[in-house]
Amino acid sequence: MGDFQFSVASDDNSEFWLSSDDSPSNSRLAAFVGKLGTEWTAPGEFTKFSSQVSKPLRLMSSRRYYFELLHKQDDRGSDHVEVGWRIFLPSLKFEVIDSSYISLYTDESSLKMNHVEHIPQTLASHPGSHLWAAQQDEHGADMLKADPRDTFFLTPAIEASRVENVLVPCAYSPTYVVKDFPIARYQGLQFVYLSFVYPNDFTRLTHMETENKCFYRESPLYLEKFGFYKYMKMDEEEDPRQQAFLFLGPDSESPGSLGTGPSSRHPRWQLIPSELWLIGMTPALPEAAGGLETTVSQQEEGKGQEEEEDEEEEVSDYSYEAGELQQGWLEDSINWQRTFSVSSVDFELLRSDWNDLRCNVSGNLQLGESEVVDVVAQYMERIYTLLRIINVEKRRDTARGNRYLLELELAERGQRTVRLSEYVYVLLHQGKQDDSAEANPDGLALGATEPQPSAWSILYGKSVLCRPLRLSWRQDVMVHFVVPVKNQARWVQQFISDMAGLYGATRDANFNVILVDFDSEDMDVEKALQDARLPRFQYLRRTGNFERSAGLQAGVDMVEDEHSIVFLCDLHIHFPANILDSIRKHCVEGKLAYAPIVMRLSCGSSPREPNGYWEVNGFGLFGIYKSDFDRVGGMNTEEFRDRWGGEDWELLDRVLQSGLEVERLRLRNFYHYYHSKRGMWNARSKKPSKD
Repeated sequence: MGDFQFSVASDDNSEFWLSSDDSPSNSRLAAFVGKLGTEWTAPGEFTKFSSQVSKPLRLMSSRRYYFELLHKQDDRGSDHVEVGWRIFLPSLKFEVIDSSYISLYTDESSLKMNHVEHIPQTLASHPGSHLWAAQQDEHGADMLKADPRDTFFLTPAIEASRVENVLVPCAYSPTYVVKDFPIARYQGLQFVYLSFVYPNDFTRLTHMETENKCFYRESPLYLEKFGFYKYMKMDEEEDPRQQAFLFLGPDSESPGSLGTGPSSRHPRWQLIPSELWLIGMTPALPEAAGGLETTVSQQEEGKGQEEEEDEEEEVSDYSYEAGELQQGWLEDSINWQRTFSVSSVDFELLRSDWNDLRCNVSGNLQLGESEVVDVVAQYMERIYTLLRIINVEKRRDTARGNRYLLELELAERGQRTVRLSEYVYVLLHQGKQDDSAEANPDGLALGATEPQPSAWSILYGKSVLCRPLRLSWRQDVMVHFVVPVKNQARWVQQFISDMAGLYGATRDANFNVILVDFDSEDMDVEKALQDARLPRFQYLRRTGNFERSAGLQAGVDMVEDEHSIVFLCDLHIHFPANILDSIRKHCVEGKLAYAPIVMRLSCGSSPREPNGYWEVNGFGLFGIYKSDFDRVGGMNTEEFRDRWGGEDWELLDRVLQSGLEVERLRLRNFYHYYHSKRGMWNARSKKPSKD
């Protein structure tokens, strides 16, 4: 028996938990290195922080003690973690615990990588952990705040028959569709347009703008040097000292005789603008040609010398003695009474619906409230009582008319609350009565209960709110998540668990998980699917090297119903609860495909701490009806056989050429986890040499 102290050293954060016996449930935090991700130590540096060293703990040699060691590391530095111990004598040094003193809690040598049931669920990995507690602090991301969009899918939908004939039908043929237009390789990105959203969904990553200010569309170098000064105007002052001054050179004539002497061609005078007094520059009488320029350059040179002296002082030994001011050195005076004016600036108005690939912190385009109220008011003249405008999305077409997705919370006969989520079209009539081909390009036969084209031709010269033909989304259509995998056991297990969690949260049985397994060795993927509480799943095993295009194509080929949606997916994704609803309402057979923009999390970030950027260039997460996918030719499995990267852009080219629109929106709480590339797909590990 004796009193011992423990210490932990690591790069970056770590925690050492020790139980009073061999039971994991009695574990308590004994020592730790930070909790913010910025703290670290050198290897074996056991006394850098006071938190590293535990209090004296009494242990008995005849007992076994359970411990846990947690380690958190970013993508920089040399990661390490070690635990030291010493008898409770401050004069003794900490010694790293020798492996002869420890034994495994569970022998994992025969277990697959996804087997985690044996890991004790203790306070260390739950709310008792400092690393966990750090995530509970309020984060600066506005997107984390509650939004009715996130749960609106749970509201009962209004019966389709109630709104079927509310609006007159009209042909939907936007001018920005590029059907049969020749698109060069990877140029489809230039034909994708963004939609406008109301109300603000706070997808703008304001908490990341300290590092990236691209939203303001200014040069980073300009902002670094001048900031936002051009949006500020200094107010005028009446102080005569702030006015311009006229200085004469030594060889110039008096002001009254300018233009009459030998120096009249080049008078030696300088006008000193009052702005120089704002910045602490005192006018001085120029001594030679060059005037103000000479004075300014001399002062700038003096300033440079001061900066060099300041730098030398920074590296010199610190002294508590106050140094004497240099002779002739004067501090710049500050005019505390000086004010400035600014005007209201809406930077959103500077943005366009062009798919901007240069800025990855800006959010969805904002739609003006007055426009939304006008459209909703026209619609609400015909149906129920409006409770709330949940979401409105606009795709702009100034030539033919704007398309809107209206999502409204309504009161049905003053009793039940219902959800309306429908597309409407504000059709612009710019010529005489439309001919049959223009009004009905698909040659659709209008039903007996639907108004014939002549019914709205009387509205010539006016915009009309109408129901776009063949632009209705199906609220119960089957969605197939297709994911190819290979040797990513922990991530595969996480994905399966997340899909099971999605089913538990929504009770929506109309989705299917399809995993195409390229001969994984680190887990039994099929058994993991069988054990999970999923509404349905399909498993396909393939041999050979990992091929993303071939894997996606093989997964889609397993779908028999061509009138269902396939969502080409990645493995390392966190899904919001409304993902199914979002995919369904943005995919319309023969009309719309969906490429939601995912937020790529930085190393060390999580859905609770979402630091990162929108993946504005990637189109790998893609929803499309199976019939449309087959019609455009599916994945390019020949060209992208032994590589991946670019296959999503190539598919996008063909989707657009087929005449489909691609809806592009930043989706709230839709994240791509940061992950190591080690051991992924076809990577091979180097075997240690026998020597």
